[in-house]
Amino acid sequence: MFKSFGLPEAAIILVVVLIVFGAGKLPQIGGALGKSIREFRKAKEGVETEVKEEAKDKAKSTASKDAAESDKKANQT
Repeated sequence: MFKSFGLPEAAIILVVVLIVFGAGKLPQIGGALGKSIREFRKAKEGVETEVKEEAKDKAKSTASKDAAESDKKANQT
């Protein structure tokens, strides 16, 4: 369907955006887009960190459960 997105396509999109919004609004749009991308990346990194911490905590609790069960079995014999 889409083979590639190259310079001619980007130029056409830029011309259309320039016609629709005007030259005065482009810096504002660019700034808002950049801010949105930074916020999205920051949120993504926060979620990744949270998931890694939860996985680490779960691994620790599983390891401590296994150790407790081993001790319990050793004490029964």
